[in-house]
Order: sequence, then structure tokens, then C-alpha cells
Amino acid sequence: MRPVLLVPGIGDSGPDHWQSIWQEQHPGVRRVTQRDWNHPVCDEWVEALDQAIRQAAVPPILVAHSLGCLAVAHWATRSSSPCFAMLLVAVPDPAGPSFPKAAIGFHAAIPAPACRRIAMVSSDDDAYATPQYTAQRAAAWGAEHTQLRGRGHLNAESGLGDWTEGWAIVDRWRQE
Repeated sequence: MRPVLLVPGIGDSGPDHWQSIWQEQHPGVRRVTQRDWNHPVCDEWVEALDQAIRQAAVPPILVAHSLGCLAVAHWATRSSSPCFAMLLVAVPDPAGPSFPKAAIGFHAAIPAPACRRIAMVSSDDDAYATPQYTAQRAAAWGAEHTQLRGRGHLNAESGLGDWTEGWAIVDRWRQE
């Protein structure tokens, strides 16, 4: 079964976050760990991600949330290591007013990641990105885009629980 690498955002994903639930519920799902979850440095996060991908036996599915999405995008422009697919959830706008000031190096222009399968999921009321930004990013990256209504930042506070709709995307890719 194809491995799944979870790439959380700033602060990591707590126990009620859908990423943590997926890690507990599904075999072959593991989290990319970072040296410092609260003071993210893009180059460090990209290096940790690259190491995790190189350790995978086959190209993995990357499932990123929030700032983790930007780390994945930066990784994809720098690395020659392959990934099978990317699920990018709640991509934040690095130029937006709510973007974390503690995040260093994530503001650079982000070209399209080199990956055959890219899906993005956003919410129309996410405090970290406008629907316009998210739609532009999805188009620029050639991503299949799903916009949910009234779910905020698509985190534990969004009430997604184990988020079966998101897992269905990943599971479909795992079966390919």
C-alpha cells in the first residue's frame, strides 16, 4: 500500500485534528516531524520533508495542512525526489494579514509543484486565505479544487472529525 506522509502546519496537528486521526486509524500513514513547530523556517521544513520522502520505499502521497502546504510547494520546486500525489488543505496566503509572523521564508513566489495529481480543499471562510487567493493558487498549480462552505481553516475547530471525504481522496490514490 502506498505510504502517506502528513505535513502539518504551524503548531503541529493536535489529537482532534483529522491528520492525527488519520495517522491513528490507517496503516502506512506517518507524520513528517519538524524541529520547531512554533517557529517554522521554510528551509528546515523543506529539508525534513525531503528526508521523509527519500526514506519512503515508493513515491508517497503528501497530505498537507495550512503552512505545511507551502512547505510542500517549496519542496516540490527544489527536489528531484518524486511524490505520487498531493492533497493540499487550507493553503494560506503568505501575503495575507493573518499569516503567522513567526513563519520565516515561506513568502517567496511559489511556482507549480511538479506532481501528477494535486487536489486542493479550502473553505470559503478561512481566515488565512480568501476564496479568490485559493482559486488562483489552484489554477496556477493545476489542482483539482474543492471549496467547502463555512468550515473555517479545516482544522480540529472545523468539526471535521475523521473527515471521511478527505480520506476518500487519499484512499482512491492509494488504490492506484
